[in-house]
Amino acid sequence: MIEKILNPWPWYVAGPLIAIVMISFLLFGKSFGVSSNLRTICSMAGASQLSSFFKFNWKTQTWNLFFVLGAVIGGFIASQFLMNENSVLLNPKTINSLNSLGINYSENSFMPENLFGINALRDIKTWIFLVIGGVFVGFGTRYAGGCTSGHAISGLSNLQFPSLISVIAFFIGGLLMTHVILPLIFS
Repeated sequence: MIEKILNPWPWYVAGPLIAIVMISFLLFGKSFGVSSNLRTICSMAGASQLSSFFKFNWKTQTWNLFFVLGAVIGGFIASQFLMNENSVLLNPKTINSLNSLGINYSENSFMPENLFGINALRDIKTWIFLVIGGVFVGFGTRYAGGCTSGHAISGLSNLQFPSLISVIAFFIGGLLMTHVILPLIFS
């Protein structure tokens, strides 16, 4: 029984669960997105004194804080109690491609240690990438009016045309990063 719980849920279970959540958001007049959580936290911390973007009644968005808390607790429970011995199954060509870029990925690891391990934080190049990447993500999220999860899950399910454009742009950006920029960075 426990082995069934530890295996990933099939699409025909996870998909309808996401649909139920999105229908409930729609019925209660809420929209889903991770960037709105960050906006609420920044507003609570006083960012409204720095930018008018953060000037809103954050108390009406406290449900966002429960979402963040649930994501943190759920991530902890999943990583500590629901992990199985199977590694992430990547195509061998992808593993070879990562290894050719100097990203040491093996079939027995969950994430490449030289990118996500604690030792990576000792390299100044890692901090430069984090800061530049953070600025790009923050700018893109603000410019697009939401994050990838908000547009791809909430916006598309509400048939919003701007969300379709945003999701297409996110995918194009991801493909450019994967096939053009990342090889340039690591070559």
